[in-house]
Amino acid sequence: MRVIVAPDSFGETLTAVEAAESISAGWRRGRPEDDVVTAPQSDGGPGFVDVLATAGGDIRTARVSGPLTAAVDATWLFDSDTAYIESAEAVGLGLLGGLPTRDTALAAHSRGVGELIAVALEAGVRTVVVGLGGSCCTDGGRGLVEALGGLEVAAAATAGTQLVAATDVEHVLLGEHGAAAVFGPQKGADAEAVAVLEARNARWAEQLESATGKRVSDFPGAGAAGGIGAALFALGAQRRSGADVVADRTGQAALLASADLVITGEGKFDHQSLRGKLVTTLASAGAAHGVPTLVFAGQVTLDEADYASTSIVAAKSVTDFAGSVERAMEEASACLEGLAEHTAREWNFWRGVRR
Repeated sequence: MRVIVAPDSFGETLTAVEAAESISAGWRRGRPEDDVVTAPQSDGGPGFVDVLATAGGDIRTARVSGPLTAAVDATWLFDSDTAYIESAEAVGLGLLGGLPTRDTALAAHSRGVGELIAVALEAGVRTVVVGLGGSCCTDGGRGLVEALGGLEVAAAATAGTQLVAATDVEHVLLGEHGAAAVFGPQKGADAEAVAVLEARNARWAEQLESATGKRVSDFPGAGAAGGIGAALFALGAQRRSGADVVADRTGQAALLASADLVITGEGKFDHQSLRGKLVTTLASAGAAHGVPTLVFAGQVTLDEADYASTSIVAAKSVTDFAGSVERAMEEASACLEGLAEHTAREWNFWRGVRR
């Protein structure tokens, strides 16, 4: 059996590359006769640059503003005339130095992402692809624009460059489905802080509309990465699926066409996963080739009925296998590897009973 191992990152515990290696090692021990191919994936969030770099290019590092006060070393990928930037490298949750709080939710900004774009422009690229996801900010991309000199200067600086907002998140900037309301609580914001962030972004949205003549805050994906999507759209960016960017660069279609099984995964398999995130996007792509998908996740909150209409045949929880959330996080690689081995050993019997 030919198995394609193509996970996303597992939150802050494992990168997509690390997760792919752990799953592959475990599966090979459980079914040594299988042909296992690792192909880590990303939807534009954490790990975007590392995953894209597996297909070539030059990884570069720039010192930029972090999400609070300290500067950080952020990597980006230079390949011919294209730059691939990962917003989480400058404003990721993991850069807070601890758990997110109300104070960090209100203070975090996206200046470092704008500085990375400036570095890429100085390198002479003609296309800048910005992967959106995993951020700790909810500033609507205001920091990004300010780092580029303000809306007018930023628009002029990027006028001759193709900007791409790589995201699979469809949320708009404002309202009940917007950046503050949906993602703010995950970034430490309580109800009062969410209201403050929403009000700030509403005022920012007015400025963006006044400058562009377009309601970019209503564009699908405008709320991605704390609203960085809205700022990029104001600068003329086109939206593209982050998963598709990675799929094209890593030759995903050819891999799926040759597969008997796809194994993917992420930190938490929940209802958000069913709204266009990488796991279900990959499962749909596999289904087009008649290939079933198996999901490993740190936590699984969905029942089989929730994903019965997809080509996902099962979702396995690392936490359940480990026995506790603490062990699943502290020994993430070993537990994921063990779960993969256990599932592989029982695959034929389990598959026959369950499907």
